[in-house]
Amino acid sequence: MATHVITGAGSGIGAAVARRLHARGDDLVLHARDAARAKELAAEFPGARTLVGDLADPDKLSWALSHQTLPDRVDSLLHIAGVVDLGPVGELTPKSWHRQLDVNLVAPAELTRLFLPQLRVAQGHVVFVNSGSGLNAHAEWAAYAASKHGLKALADALRQEEHANGIRVTSVYPGRTASPMQAKVHQQEGKEYDPARWIDPESVATTVLMALDLPRDAEVNDLTVRPGR
Repeated sequence: MATHVITGAGSGIGAAVARRLHARGDDLVLHARDAARAKELAAEFPGARTLVGDLADPDKLSWALSHQTLPDRVDSLLHIAGVVDLGPVGELTPKSWHRQLDVNLVAPAELTRLFLPQLRVAQGHVVFVNSGSGLNAHAEWAAYAASKHGLKALADALRQEEHANGIRVTSVYPGRTASPMQAKVHQQEGKEYDPARWIDPESVATTVLMALDLPRDAEVNDLTVRPGR
């Protein structure tokens, strides 16, 4: 039974991935920002363990996890949680920059650092669910795109550093995906949201599981997923 540590399992792509792994009997360790959210996740995924720590405050993640029981081995660490706040560079505040960089980049880096010993034991897999914004930046997306460009750099460096330890590293770059985050983006853009126009989270989950289940003789480094409609 493989053990997967997952952030963002409460909705969207993260929930779809967690459901698929849970359905096939894998062991889930689900990250939650607080105790209330952990209780909700435990009820949604019976048998799953939870870890509590605020991704918006990555400086305290090490302290938070040191007071909880961590798995002895981790077969995959799936970074799926993320936040987005749109705005032109001339109006984005340091608070908005810090929030997106902390949740989308610094927290994944810190969680990876904390779980590297368990990943090395299992010769595990780190998956960063990035974004099309991690490859191209557009007007009013500066802070989010910067955090995702940084996430690509983190993945690329980690892949080279840990290759000799048998750790695989994959970045997935989904286009717009039907999710609560996408609904928020449309609200910020002042546009009507039609989820039928965008990628189903289950389709992105399929690509993540494909990368995880690939035989050990191969590794998916970068995978771009775009709306098919």
